[in-house]
Amino acid sequence: MSLQALIMEDIKTAMKAKDTLKLEALRAVKSALLLEQTSGSEKEFAPEDEIKLLQRLVKQRKDSAAIYVSTGRNDLAEPEIQQATIIEAYLPKQLSEEEVTQVVAKIIADNGFAGMASMGQLMGLASKQLAGQSDGKTISTVVKKLLS
Repeated sequence: MSLQALIMEDIKTAMKAKDTLKLEALRAVKSALLLEQTSGSEKEFAPEDEIKLLQRLVKQRKDSAAIYVSTGRNDLAEPEIQQATIIEAYLPKQLSEEEVTQVVAKIIADNGFAGMASMGQLMGLASKQLAGQSDGKTISTVVKKLLS
C-alpha cells in the first residue's frame, strides 16, 4: 500500500474516532504529498521522496516546538511534538546513535577517510546509506565525533 493510500485510510479512521490532533497531522502529510506531486516535475514520486518529505515535516514540527519552548509557549509546543510523533510513525525505524556510529565507522574504514577535510565526502556517503533511518543532525554529530 502506498503512503498516500495509507494516509487516506488513517484519515478516515481518525475522523471516525474524532481524533483532531491525529487528523490535523495526517491532513498536513496529505497536503504536502499532493503539493509535491503536483509541483510540476515530471519524475515519478518514489518511496525515497516520501521518506524525505516525512522527515522534513517532522523536522518542521520539532523546530517549531523548540521555538515555542524557548519563548515560553509550552501550550503551543505540545501539539507540535505530538504531531511530530504521529508523523514519525510512518517513517522507517530510526537507528540509535550507536547504530549510526557503527555504520559511519564502517564507511570510514572502507574508504580510508581521515580528518575533517573528508567530512563532506563522508557525509554524502553516510546520508545516502542511512536515508530514512536517521536524520542529518545525528549523522553530522557522529561524523564530527569520529573524524576529530
